[in-house]
Amino acid sequence: MHIAIRDCMVTEKEFRSPIEGMRHLGVDTVEIQLQRDFSVSAMTSHERVELQSDADASAYAQTLRDNGIRPCAFLTACDFSAGDPEENVAWIARSIELAHLLGMPAVRIDSAMRREQELSFEERVRLFADGLRGAVERTQGLPVALGIENHGFQGNNLAFQLNVYMDANPPGASPAEGRVGATMDTGNFYWRGYPLTEVYGILRILAPYAKHTHLKNIRYPEKVREQSREGGWKYGEYVSPLAEGDIDHARVVRILAKAGYDGALCLEDESLSKCAGPEERIAVLEADIRHMRECIAAVE
Repeated sequence: MHIAIRDCMVTEKEFRSPIEGMRHLGVDTVEIQLQRDFSVSAMTSHERVELQSDADASAYAQTLRDNGIRPCAFLTACDFSAGDPEENVAWIARSIELAHLLGMPAVRIDSAMRREQELSFEERVRLFADGLRGAVERTQGLPVALGIENHGFQGNNLAFQLNVYMDANPPGASPAEGRVGATMDTGNFYWRGYPLTEVYGILRILAPYAKHTHLKNIRYPEKVREQSREGGWKYGEYVSPLAEGDIDHARVVRILAKAGYDGALCLEDESLSKCAGPEERIAVLEADIRHMRECIAAVE
C-alpha cells in the first residue's frame, strides 16, 4: 500500500501550486476531482484545465509524469436518479477512458442520489447497478475499476453496496474479479452513526471489494462511541485529524492488507475546515502523512 492525497487537500492557497504542496508533504500520488465538464486541477497551478480529447488527457498525463506525480483515481459524482440515463452512462464511461489514458487504476463513484429518500431500495439498486454496468460494458478490456464510496445515507448502507456489486458485476465474479467495488471510506460508517466496534466489522466485510480508499477520522466523546447515533451527529464539531480520532487506522490497514488490498491509501482530512489558517492546515497535513506512514510500517 502507498500514500495518496485528494487534490482538494492541496488546492488551497497555502502552496503556490498543488504539486508544490505534495512535494512539501512528500507524497507523489493524488486523487483528482473530475467535474462534469471534464475539467481537472492543472496541479502545476491553481487553474483548471479541460480534458476534452484523448490528446488533452495524454498531455495532462505527461505534465504529471514530468513533475513526478502519479494519479491513482478520478473523483466523480453522478446522480443516477436524475437526468438522462444515457448521458450518465456515457459520462462515466468517458471518465473510465480518461482514467485509463492517465494510468489510473480506479474511478471513485459517489453513491449519493437526490431521490434516495423517495425511491424504494430495489429501485435505487437497479438504477445504480444499471448505470455502472452500462459504463463497464462500454469500456470492456480497460483495467480501470469503479469504487463506490460509502457516502451519505444510502452509500453507508452495506446492503445497498453489496447488492449493487452483485448486480453490476458478472454473475459469479469474485470481489477481486469484478470491476465494480468500493471506495472504502474509513470514517463514513462512523459518521453514519454506527458504534465504533461495529464500524470495524463493516469495514472487514467491505475490504475484499476495495478498489480505492479515503481515510478520515472523528473523535467523539467516549460515552457515545459505542452508541448508535443520528447520521452526521455533530460531525463538524468532532471531525478530527487522522491520528487524533477514534478509528484506529493501523487496524484498518491490517484489515485491508488481510483482504489483499495493495492500492492507495488516500487522505481526505475534513478537519482542515476547522484550522485557523494556512500554517495550522499544513501542520495537520504533515501529521496526517506521518501517521499514515506509521500505519503502513506497522503492517509491513
